[in-house]
Amino acid sequence: MRILGVDNVLVGVADLDRAKEFYGGVLGLTEKFSTGEMALYAIGEETPGLLVRVQEAGPGSMRVWLEVPDARAAAAELGVEPFEVFTGWTVELSDPWGNVIGLTDYAKQPHLSRLATGEG
Repeated sequence: MRILGVDNVLVGVADLDRAKEFYGGVLGLTEKFSTGEMALYAIGEETPGLLVRVQEAGPGSMRVWLEVPDARAAAAELGVEPFEVFTGWTVELSDPWGNVIGLTDYAKQPHLSRLATGEG
């Protein structure tokens, strides 16, 4: 499997409105987009962002998503199920300590991929 780079850092929250007040207001991060369940904030001039999302299981666990050329192929290689996201497909797995690593692609938004921009 080939890792192209960091996609996003995910932060679980209990209340999206309060999270927006903190990340957008207190920290002053620029919101790239939001839905009813998540908001993506720019981290400086970097392409990867800080993705704040409501987690029913409870807040407080960090996740790191890494871009791969094909998340469904990675899922098959790892023996886990992928799921669809706004930009393409993702698979998540936990390390031995419970930290979540996501492998995501840009199958639905290929122009945003590192492969399209020459970064991968």
